[in-house]
Amino acid sequence: MSKKIRTEEVDNLFNAVLSLRNKEECYVFFEDICTINELLSLSQRFEVARMLREQKTYLEIADKTGASTATISRVNRSLNYGNDGYDMVFERVGKNKKRDA
Repeated sequence: MSKKIRTEEVDNLFNAVLSLRNKEECYVFFEDICTINELLSLSQRFEVARMLREQKTYLEIADKTGASTATISRVNRSLNYGNDGYDMVFERVGKNKKRDA
């Protein structure tokens, strides 16, 4: 992980996120801390990552999400050369879906 982002302020933010108890609390907090466009951009990147893991093409992803090829490429780079954060979350979300089914 990049040492540039490891600051006390980022720790405080992450501790705040970790204190959220459910999806409704997430909505309340993130609507306060992010602009609508920031939140939509984050959710778009997450959707792009999910679709890339499903082997969708850049064209399919761009059509469905409206993401630019530059955004898709950046997310793809994170998936291939990043810290495996997306994969960690995808695995956990997948396990939760199976458990909830």
